[in-house]
Amino acid sequence: MKKISILIICVLTVSILASCGNSNATAKINKANLEKAKTRDVEIKNGAASISFDSNVYDFGTVNEGDIIETTFKVTNSGNTDLVITDAQVTCGCTVPVWPKKPIKPGQTEDVKVKFNTFGKSNRQQKNITLITNTETGREILTLKGMVTPKAK
Repeated sequence: MKKISILIICVLTVSILASCGNSNATAKINKANLEKAKTRDVEIKNGAASISFDSNVYDFGTVNEGDIIETTFKVTNSGNTDLVITDAQVTCGCTVPVWPKKPIKPGQTEDVKVKFNTFGKSNRQQKNITLITNTETGREILTLKGMVTPKAK
């Protein structure tokens, strides 16, 4: 039984190594497609939506544990096409973002509202809100930070 297992492993190893071959992968690239892709990427980059913020960091200072922090980030579409925010991701349920669901037209400004519940949080806190967008980078990060004074026990 042991000899059969070793034989099967050897046969599989040899067949995998033989199938890899020494072919040159770069020889298989179609040069016309490569040039088309480069041109398309330049066009996309020139027409991509662009985003700017009044501020992308909100320092809430020092608050007591249990306080709810609320702030609004002003988001402006500084690009040439509609800006679309498809999602806003956070690291925990203590931070809740509300973002515009409709496309933001070029030159328009909209609000991204964020609430942070400090209950169960103490000391230095920093919460990031990652906006998933149709900008060139695809992700934009907003930050809440500050100090939470723990409740007396």
